[in-house]
Amino acid sequence: MSSRTSPVSRPITIRRAVARDAKRLTRLVRGSGAYEGMYAAAVAGYRVGPDYIEAHRAFVAVDADADEHGGRVIGFYSLVLAPPELDLLFVSDEAQGRGIGRLLVAHMQSEARAAGLERVKVVSHVPAEDFYHRVGAVRTGTALANPPAVPWDRPEFEFRIPSE
Repeated sequence: MSSRTSPVSRPITIRRAVARDAKRLTRLVRGSGAYEGMYAAAVAGYRVGPDYIEAHRAFVAVDADADEHGGRVIGFYSLVLAPPELDLLFVSDEAQGRGIGRLLVAHMQSEARAAGLERVKVVSHVPAEDFYHRVGAVRTGTALANPPAVPWDRPEFEFRIPSE
């Protein structure tokens, strides 16, 4: 577990997600302002289940003064090891702009390095493309639409994980 301070001086803790976080993570995905309008269908029935949390390296960002597993989750990510992919990365709408996404990406890169990964793929949500550029991901291509689940093309990125 690591604690860091966000740009607005609010302590943030990143901890491993546990099964009982599943409903909170699902609410965060479904409530994301980035998935309104034409994008709403992509997350309408989406569920982050306890089995998903157990199968992957999922981590949550919470306020540091919140208790270990009962605090308000303000963001999370999921790193899939085989094949290496940042599968999910969400920050609550009210916490955006505080550096939480950047903090989660740095944590993911540290986890990827510890797992011996050299690269981590990301298939980005279209509105998140600028974010991934800002945090150092390199555009590698385009994931073609897959109707009806995802009826639009999505940018593909890659994080290159340097060894320390």
